[in-house]
Amino acid sequence: MRKGKLYVFTGPSGAGKGTLLSRLREQDGRLFYSISATTRAPRPGETDGVQYYFLTKADFEQKIAQNAFLEYARYVDNYYGTLEAPVNAKLDEGYDVVLEIEVQGAMQVHEKRPDAVMVFIAPPSFEELAARLRGRGTEDEDKVLKRLETAKEELKHQNEFDHVVVNDEIDRAVDEIKGIFAAHRGA
Repeated sequence: MRKGKLYVFTGPSGAGKGTLLSRLREQDGRLFYSISATTRAPRPGETDGVQYYFLTKADFEQKIAQNAFLEYARYVDNYYGTLEAPVNAKLDEGYDVVLEIEVQGAMQVHEKRPDAVMVFIAPPSFEELAARLRGRGTEDEDKVLKRLETAKEELKHQNEFDHVVVNDEIDRAVDEIKGIFAAHRGA
């Protein structure tokens, strides 16, 4: 049986990672979307075990102590991380596993798993990124400004990734990512 490939998607908050990956999951049955754990509060419409595993800070820190994470990071005052066991199980079953994580976490995965395909999703411009974050209407201006400050730093790392996809038009970006999958699958 073919072992799955690990794909790491990252980029600034608001770049459209979730939108692109949702579209790809609808079109590609070989993808397993790894659910991250977080200590942030659920946004309206989010469900534990679907978008994220929502953990208390104490539970998250206990899992850190148990070395249960493939990666984890503290981002805008919350923890985010990927539990290692479910990722390895799906790879062994032949699924390609997609991680949608923050830049800090992506760099940790790259250190531990140099075979992972690293993909950076970039916004068409910083101004567009700011408009997207404000347009969500899910956070107050202080949190938006924190995310924008973090984004400035994250964007500096994009050239360290195997692939950079500019999310300027969803269908075009999805096609570009499909090409990345095909190249790494040998299809």
